[in-house]
Amino acid sequence: MLRSLRMYSLSAVLALSLTNVVFATRSHAQTYQIDCAILLCLSGGWPASVPCARARAEFIRRITPWPVEPPLQIWRCPMGVSYLNDQTESDYGRIYDILSDERKGPPLQSVPLRDGNTATVPENAILRGNGSSGAMSQGDFALHLIQDRADIDISGQEFNFVRSIRVFDVRFARQHESGRDGDCSRSANMYLGTYGTQGGFSWARTSPAALPDAHVGLERWGYNCPDIYHRSVFVEWRDYDGNYGFEQVSY
Repeated sequence: MLRSLRMYSLSAVLALSLTNVVFATRSHAQTYQIDCAILLCLSGGWPASVPCARARAEFIRRITPWPVEPPLQIWRCPMGVSYLNDQTESDYGRIYDILSDERKGPPLQSVPLRDGNTATVPENAILRGNGSSGAMSQGDFALHLIQDRADIDISGQEFNFVRSIRVFDVRFARQHESGRDGDCSRSANMYLGTYGTQGGFSWARTSPAALPDAHVGLERWGYNCPDIYHRSVFVEWRDYDGNYGFEQVSY
C-alpha cells in the first residue's frame, strides 16, 4: 500500500511540481529544477511528459563526451529545504514531502562516524547560521547546500533507484594482432561511475569484462583477435519498481 501511495504521489508531483520546469528560464532550469525533474522522472520510469522529456535529454547530455558528468546531480535538488530566504515558491519542499515519509523534525543526513568507522549515524541535514544543529524555524536557519550528496537521508530502499545508476566511460578499448607471431595486443582505459549511499558520485577504474550485456561494440573482445577500436559512454539504471533502462553514446 505504501509503495502504491508513493508512486501515486510521484505521478501527482510530475503533474504539479514540475510544471515550473517548462516555464523556467534556461539558467534556472539547468541548476536546481532540472535535477529535481531528473530525480522524479527517473524514479517513475520516465513517464511521457514534456518535463520528463527535457529531464531525460539533460540526463543523456551529461554523459555525451566531453566531459562526462554525473547524469543525476542530486545535490542540486535541495529536497530538505522548507524555507528559502530569497524565494517565494516552495517546489523543493514539496518534492521532499513526496519522496520521503512525513517528518516530525528537521530532515536527517547519514554521516560517517569518526576514526575510520564505516558505520553511519543520522544528523540534521540543515544547519543553523552559526553552524550548530537544531530544530528548524524560519529566520533561524541559513541555507547550506550539500555540495556532493543529497541534503536529506536517502539511505532507505525507496531511493535505491539513485544508487542503481552506473556510468561506464569507455575512453578507448583496442584489440589487434601485433608482432611477427601475430600475438594479440589488448589495451583499454575505462572508468565506472557510481552513486554512494547518500548520492555522492565517484569514479573508479574498470575493465571491458564489467560492461553490462546491453552494451554494444565489444562483443568480440577476448575472442581470438579481431581488430577492435571502440569508444563509448554507457549508462544504466533501474526505476523505483526495478525496471531496467539504459542509454549508450558511441563516438
